[in-house]
Amino acid sequence: MTLKLGVGLSIAGVIVLFGVIGPLVVGNPSTVRDMGLTAPGNGFLLGTTQTGQDVFAQLAYATRGSLIIGLVVGALTLLLSSFFGIVGAFVGGWADEAFSLFTNIMLVIPGLPLVILISSYVPNKSIWLVAAVLAITSWAGSARVLRGFTLSVRSRDYVLAAKISGEKRWRILFVEILPNLIPLLASQVVFAVIFAILGEAGLSFLGLGASGSFTWGTMLFYAQNGLALRLGAWWWFAPPGLAIALFGAALSLINFSIDEIINPKLRSQTRAERNKWSVKA
Repeated sequence: MTLKLGVGLSIAGVIVLFGVIGPLVVGNPSTVRDMGLTAPGNGFLLGTTQTGQDVFAQLAYATRGSLIIGLVVGALTLLLSSFFGIVGAFVGGWADEAFSLFTNIMLVIPGLPLVILISSYVPNKSIWLVAAVLAITSWAGSARVLRGFTLSVRSRDYVLAAKISGEKRWRILFVEILPNLIPLLASQVVFAVIFAILGEAGLSFLGLGASGSFTWGTMLFYAQNGLALRLGAWWWFAPPGLAIALFGAALSLINFSIDEIINPKLRSQTRAERNKWSVKA
């Protein structure tokens, strides 16, 4: 446990808790009232939108929606990258060549134009569809990293000893190889969640996000269409933007901490730099 990891876990935990409990205690975020663009106060913690909708209630539902997208994309990315990266490299032969070729093809396909193209052809998009589209375009890079690390672990002495002793292939994969990949898998999942939330926010800001659902991106889209920035309604666009920034920073701190666990040299360099700062101070 480091300061960096503790701060990241604390911020992410508060946001996740708000996304889980918030929608249970707020009212309907779609309720229209005759009090448009009301500043925070008068019974509304974050004010109202141009049509009198409660911004705090929208933020609670939007937090849950964005977290669902991040969780789904992280899980799908983990499954796809593990299958095409770890299994292919462990099996070897033509399977590894075929998986590697498919991964390389997916890797060179531009992700953002493909996401925009798929989203533009589907008129009514749910949160699950947006998450699936983002996952399809984000797993290839992780698969390449996992394949390279699996090839390195597969040639180590204890894995070769397990093969010579007659261990079953599935046991070698799950007992000898996979535990060495857990920190790397965790890092790839965290990165996929960051990509998913930022990608969904970008799509929604362009009007290609989930239809009929609240996410941080759709809140920014509605605020832009309602001229919130021009009218000075900071309480409408600032909360979702701040939530994206805080959650992205928290996950980045967690990811950096996982990188230090994976790479002991990086951890040693970080400590050396910290000691150097202490000496200078």
